[in-house]
Amino acid sequence: MLLLLGGAAILLFSQRPVQAGPAQQTAHLTPVAVLVIICAFALSLLWTSGSQVEALNSLGKYGKLLMIPLIVALLRSREEARYALAAFTLTQLFLVLSSWMLFLHLPVPWATSETALSHYTPFSSYLDEGIMTALFASLCWHLRALLPGRLATIGAPAVAVLALLNVLFVLEGRSGHIVAVVLLSLAIMWELPARYRAGIILLPFVLTLAVSLVSPRVQNRLIQAKQEIQAFSLEKGASTTTGSSSGIRLHFWHRAAQLMAENPVLGSGVGSWSHEYNRLDKAQNPAHQEIGPLGNPHQEYLLWGVQLGIPGIALIAGLLGAMLRDTKHMEKMPSRAAQSAIFALAIACLFNASIYDALIGDFFCVVLGLLLALGCLRPSPPSSLKFKQAASSQ
Repeated sequence: MLLLLGGAAILLFSQRPVQAGPAQQTAHLTPVAVLVIICAFALSLLWTSGSQVEALNSLGKYGKLLMIPLIVALLRSREEARYALAAFTLTQLFLVLSSWMLFLHLPVPWATSETALSHYTPFSSYLDEGIMTALFASLCWHLRALLPGRLATIGAPAVAVLALLNVLFVLEGRSGHIVAVVLLSLAIMWELPARYRAGIILLPFVLTLAVSLVSPRVQNRLIQAKQEIQAFSLEKGASTTTGSSSGIRLHFWHRAAQLMAENPVLGSGVGSWSHEYNRLDKAQNPAHQEIGPLGNPHQEYLLWGVQLGIPGIALIAGLLGAMLRDTKHMEKMPSRAAQSAIFALAIACLFNASIYDALIGDFFCVVLGLLLALGCLRPSPPSSLKFKQAASSQ
């Protein structure tokens, strides 16, 4: 709330002009999509089956989407966007180095995560950190031209490789592995001549096979996923007591699909997932243990579908499409970086509630805001040019 109020105050009282770039005239769909989404969730307060506390808390969670247009509006020049991205890059580099230090059993006194020693994550879960680090590696590659000299030719690619290796050989999150493979495939495709880009369809599968052969961690997680899915199939998804990540997800997704079938047009309202899931599961399984409030089905698309019906899925698809549309007229460098972030979000939402969740959701909103701002703004003119323009205007 303080962030939004502070940003709104700056926009109201600031007199600095915006240095719009060639994409500024078309980069307007994302703010519209965000406002429509917030209004839709707010309107669903009228019919939500969740408690008032759950409904308002869930609405507040989606309020983080306002950070995207707020960041775009607050950054007034390409230089400001570069400074903001530099600060973001340093924090992510600190995160990656901390993870490597934990992996090498070096002291990391600032690590606060409960899984710091077991999964080498200094602050968050391996699920979130894998996705964030995979996207960070991609951004280091696509935005390397922003750096001078050897930092662009050697430094940024080296950091990208260091982050990618951290995802594939240190962290265990399967979502992060998938995001890393897809973003690596996109980066390779964009570097290829246009006549060879059709091969991108097969490239992710080839890379997955190659990575699984050289990375025991990826191979073990793929085998584990296969075993968990087979176990869930044998149990016919009767309960969430399988104790496996894949089994719990499949059970939640099954229930979410049933709930969507009950309310396909309007959904059951914002913040209703936990209440509706407990109701349905208890009716079909008397031994059901209720999940706590503010839960989610570990899939963003189905979560929106439960709360807002089929229009909810259309809204999240529209948000992703609006952001992609806003990158269309950007320069190549910020466009590819922003599109990589959008694809990463779209994939992450298949396996987690990556907008609804606090940490990973904030991460994506900040990244997308910075990248959209970078692509929509033009560099400031040199000081000599500014002086000449001021003199001519006089």
